[in-house]
This record gives sequence, C-alpha cells and structure tokens, in this order.
Amino acid sequence: MKGLGFDAYRFSISWSRLFPRGHLSGGINTKGIHYYNNLINELLANGIQPFVTLFHWDLPQALEDEYGGLLSSKIVDDFRDYAELCFKTFGDREKRWITLNEPLTVADDAYATGKKAPGRCSDWLPYNGNGGDSSTEPYIVAHHQLLAHAAAVQVYKDKYQMSQMGQIRITLNCRWILPLTNSSRDFSAASRAISFQYDWFMEPLKSGTYPADMVAHVGKRLPKFSKEESLMVKGSFDFIGLNYYTSKYGFDVPCKTEYLSYTTDSCAQSTGKKLLHSRFYISFHC
Repeated sequence: MKGLGFDAYRFSISWSRLFPRGHLSGGINTKGIHYYNNLINELLANGIQPFVTLFHWDLPQALEDEYGGLLSSKIVDDFRDYAELCFKTFGDREKRWITLNEPLTVADDAYATGKKAPGRCSDWLPYNGNGGDSSTEPYIVAHHQLLAHAAAVQVYKDKYQMSQMGQIRITLNCRWILPLTNSSRDFSAASRAISFQYDWFMEPLKSGTYPADMVAHVGKRLPKFSKEESLMVKGSFDFIGLNYYTSKYGFDVPCKTEYLSYTTDSCAQSTGKKLLHSRFYISFHC
C-alpha cells in the first residue's frame, strides 16, 4: 500500500476476535488485542492512517445463541462495551472510528430476504424463513443498530474524544433511485424508495425520528424511540460515510395487504437494470 501511495486504509475489527463470548464479562482475547495493535502500529509507521470499522456484520455467535443477537435490545449494551474497549485500547492512535458498516444491508439481506447470516425471513420467501418475520424483524434490527451506534458514540464523546482528538461516524449505503417515467406517481415512488433505504437511518441521525414515508407505510410495525433514545440518536455523528454502488429506476406499485415485508412496504419497485456499473465510496462531513 505504501508503494502505491496510499495514505489511508479502512479495515474492520472482528468483535468476536476481542470478545470470544460476546460480552465484556466473558473475557478479552489478548491475542486479538495484540493483532490489531500490530496492524495499527505498522500502518502508522508507513504513513497510512487507519480507518476502523467496529461492526461489519460479524456478530459473535455467542450473542446470537444467547438472546437472538440484533433482535434483542441487549445488543446495545454489549456493543457499547465492545466499542469502549476499542476506544480505550486503540484510541491513542486511531482517530477515525466507524461504528457500523451498512446497517441497511444487515436489516434487509439478513432479516428481510434471508440472503445473509443469520438468514432469517418469512417462511413464504425463497430463502426459507428460519423462523423469521420479514414484516417486523428488519425494522427491529435496524432500530437496535441505531441505538447501538448512538450508545457507542455517546461513550466516545463523553469519555474519550476530548483527550484522543478523534472523530466518529456511521457508514450508510443507498442506491440512488430515479423515476421510471415523468408521472407524479413514479416521482413519489422514487422518493419513497430512497426513504426506505437512506432516510431510514439518516433521518433518525438528523432528527431523532423515522421518516414520514416509513411511519405512514409501516405503521405499528415500525419501532418508536423513547424521548431519551431520540435525544441519544439525534446528532450522533461527526461525519457520515456513504457507500454508493449504483442507481436504478423506480416506479409505483400497489401496496400489499397480505404477505407483508420490508421489501414491499414502500409500495415502490425498481428496475433490475443498473444505471452505473461502478463501485466507489464517498465520505463527507456534516
């Protein structure tokens, strides 16, 4: 990387590599600490700034077995403890923290369609539900991810940021959706499709509430933030990362009244044809 002229390297720390049992109370793997200390030190010695992601979808199996992982609010405290260990251990050198990578992908692919671990979705979907519910679980998992992110940011800002002089963010992902036609219905559908991807996470981070389109279309299946949670989530970032891959055309479709799923709740669909065949990353300050 140094030979290529890189000055930054983004990598993900494995939660279970530091906490094999998922919990702080379950013990710390000192070999894992040693591994990441060596990596960070070597990067800095070669003039390369590390950008650390704390959660890139590899939830410790112990927490999945114990209480259902991201389906339980218990994940918030356990993630905060894991994040704090990282701040305390690596924060004297690491200055660019990313709490979660693409929480949308986790909620959608792991709990709506079942394509990624733990492979949960409704039984009537192709991937075999594994006991999941595609109409509720994606929203629960997204809610807990937002709270876990905010809890980690809060402990960083309260205890470490002033002395360590670092920044903390979350990295979101979204397809850009253009209306398939010039009809007002397709324009509205394209906007809703973006709301159900980007705004799902960005609006709570900005205002402490879910976007109006989601509230209207999901109803009681959409979790609610308490007053204290809303205040914790609102503004819980120094800057935002955006992983952007492609754009598609969106169009209006009738809302479903049965076989409900996050994937159809927006009452919008998008074309399979991609407008862009590139993959790149954007980071911007807010």
